Amino acid sequence: MAALSLRALTLRQLQFFSVLVEEGQFGRAAKRLAITQPALSNAIKQMEKLLGAELLTRSTHRLELTPVGAEVLARTDFLVNTFEVALRDIQSTVQRGRAFVRIGVIPSASARLAAAASEFLQAGQRGGREVELSWRDAPSNALLAELRSGQLDMAVAAITEPPGGLTCIDLFRDPLVLVVRRDHALAAAGDAQWEAIGKERLVLFESGSMPALGNPARAQFAQGAEPYRVSYSETLYALVRSGQALGLMPRLYTSSLRDPELVVVPLLKPRVERRVVLAYLPGPMRNVVAQELIAFLRERLPQAGELAVRRMSKAPRARR
Repeated sequence: MAALSLRALTLRQLQFFSVLVEEGQFGRAAKRLAITQPALSNAIKQMEKLLGAELLTRSTHRLELTPVGAEVLARTDFLVNTFEVALRDIQSTVQRGRAFVRIGVIPSASARLAAAASEFLQAGQRGGREVELSWRDAPSNALLAELRSGQLDMAVAAITEPPGGLTCIDLFRDPLVLVVRRDHALAAAGDAQWEAIGKERLVLFESGSMPALGNPARAQFAQGAEPYRVSYSETLYALVRSGQALGLMPRLYTSSLRDPELVVVPLLKPRVERRVVLAYLPGPMRNVVAQELIAFLRERLPQAGELAVRRMSKAPRARR
């Protein structure tokens, strides 16, 4: 009986619920949906009746999800996002003759992924097929959340632990490196150990994988001053260039560094690295082109990573 009642749920009701939670208030949500507030309230009550559970606790000034409501919302967002993308996919295919694929990428891997995607597109054009790509760049945790909610077809992300609910293909490892001024003693050494950092202050990214990667290593070697924490590589480089800190960052970020005043130094003993993966939802893919692109990137990106590693390993010695 419960299963039969659930089948009475409509996509429109799910869309109402998703927008209501996003807006946090019936009046704003009703205005956005172009319906009356009583109609929205009745739709949510009907959902709760069909589900046999309360989804929201209501007060004068705000709405809060119940534990059941939070679980339902995650699945609702997935269904609503998938439906919206399916409509765009149909429009792209029928009206423009193109397949539509949504890709997410961490900014540090964007150059490598864009180059590989370009190869894929050129091969498709030679085969007479048009493909439309949608790009989203964001930190890894945001990309993985959007994958789970159905907003992306795939993402290249950096992880330290396997993310639940997703299929992950290892592409390559991205180790931490130091960025130092050319006149720093470590610049001439070619590589460095953590102990060599000593009491010098570091500057590192405040979000992403850096807290999980850098903090344990710093604690192991009892380094002194609390590091500066920044959001952007430009700020990190500026602090290093001014002599206020040594930069600690994943090597991928340094691939586009072209500053004669700065040197990238491999950091060893221990070698600390993050996993760069190609992630997607398990199960059937939304379209064949998305499947083909995943297979292509699975083969192409690890090769690009190995080439970059070899080039980077030669870079410090070339600068001496």
